[in-house]
Amino acid sequence: MEMFFRTPYELSRLSPLSRAVKGEPRMESSRTEGKHVYPLRGLNAMPSRITALVLTTLAVASCRTAGRTAGIAPGSPAVPPGPPIIQPGAPGEASRVISAEQAADLSQVQYIGADIKFMQGMIGHHAQAVEMVALVPSRTGSEDMKKLALRIDVSQQDEIKMMQRWLEVRGQQVPAPGAHRMSGATLMPGMLTPEEMAHLAGTKGADFDRLFLAGMIKHHGGALTMVEELFAAPGAGQDVEIFSFASDVDADQRMEIDRMGAMLNALARERQQ
Repeated sequence: MEMFFRTPYELSRLSPLSRAVKGEPRMESSRTEGKHVYPLRGLNAMPSRITALVLTTLAVASCRTAGRTAGIAPGSPAVPPGPPIIQPGAPGEASRVISAEQAADLSQVQYIGADIKFMQGMIGHHAQAVEMVALVPSRTGSEDMKKLALRIDVSQQDEIKMMQRWLEVRGQQVPAPGAHRMSGATLMPGMLTPEEMAHLAGTKGADFDRLFLAGMIKHHGGALTMVEELFAAPGAGQDVEIFSFASDVDADQRMEIDRMGAMLNALARERQQ
């Protein structure tokens, strides 16, 4: 005797069409008193099929999630890693990759005594360069010399103002104008002595050009020494403004040394002719 039961809630959500698409055996229905009834055969396999479908769906979702989060430590957000953080190296040194934590620490680095000494000393160093180029217009007939002097004057004047502002903002002593000329003042590396400055001022023409170029090459070389000493001091040069300024000084002065060396060589060749 064949058993029948009336339409359940589960079967109302699974239409005969969907079962046909999935390849399940079609269940014939008959009408009894205006209501559909379905044979019980074929229904016993349905719970296992539903269970298999659910398990398969969960497995696929798990695989996709695992693929997205592969390589991420437990408890970490499932986000792709960002680009590497590069910390520029000091002049002559290679850059290096640092972590986000290290970058956060570096952003809080403060200036130290070596930074203050560097800025104070460089103000006097730049001030003498400005005094040297002020001699050029009245003592040379070379347009190239005048252009060189103008470039040096503009750049050094701007940097002096920047260094004065840096010291003022931090409540540090700003050297007085001409302090490097005071008796007993310590000359920074490469600076000309009072006797050398007097000799330079007393020359004109080609002799002045040669003395000026030789003196300014020496002067620029001293600036490179100051930058090297700054970065050699433990913890110095980490302030953003200090690092940027010192790096610019190193690059700019090297280029000007090369330019002035070429000009000096040209003067030597002219003298031999």
